[in-house]
Amino acid sequence: MADNGKPLEGKIALVTGSSHGIGAACAVKLAKAGAHVVLTGRDVKALEGIEDEIHAEGGQSTIAPLDLTENDSIARLASAIASRWDRIDILVISAAYLPTLTPVTQIDPKQFNQAITTNLLATQALLAAFDPLLKRSGQGRVIGMTSSVGSQPRAFWAAYGATKAAFESLLDSYAQEVEKIGGVRVAIMDPGATRTKMRAKAYPGEDPISVKPPEIVGEQLVDLLVKDFPTSHRERVVKTS
Repeated sequence: MADNGKPLEGKIALVTGSSHGIGAACAVKLAKAGAHVVLTGRDVKALEGIEDEIHAEGGQSTIAPLDLTENDSIARLASAIASRWDRIDILVISAAYLPTLTPVTQIDPKQFNQAITTNLLATQALLAAFDPLLKRSGQGRVIGMTSSVGSQPRAFWAAYGATKAAFESLLDSYAQEVEKIGGVRVAIMDPGATRTKMRAKAYPGEDPISVKPPEIVGEQLVDLLVKDFPTSHRERVVKTS
């Protein structure tokens, strides 16, 4: 790693859900640390705004708009990235869908299916598509953003929590499978209460100033990557401001 204030210089990073919230903050912090960041999300205008912010600070990024739930979108993205780079060093899985909070007996099937597709099926597709590029890095790192409801079930959060529980299981299994056959390592990060649109949707009466900004999560993500970690690592963001 470079010792010039940019410890991730030369690294290629892909961040899903990087148009808003935690994903956007992680992308900006990764670029500031020297990584070339591939920005993905559905909101093209928002992605352009994040890219402008990165470039204004002297960072490097590439926009790759896509809907993770569309057929073959992830495979097409992997093919496009492979045509430009021979590897990917960092994969941050931040995109997620939060269904309406409701009792288990009243879960909306359409929303539940959207959560399963976005939070779980897309994760498996990302790992399958980018596994070869991660292995070519020699030091590929996968960071999955989770929620405490994935391991601590909570009333009315089942539709989201169930997908995050499966998300964690998927990442842990992948970590074990690749641990002894290459340099890929996996960490699962719980951002905790963070000032995002998703948080506002879940807690509409909460004062957003009372919870930390997503930039704090981005900073801890970079710290984790720079210090490095053993595979199947768990990380919780405990800073509050």
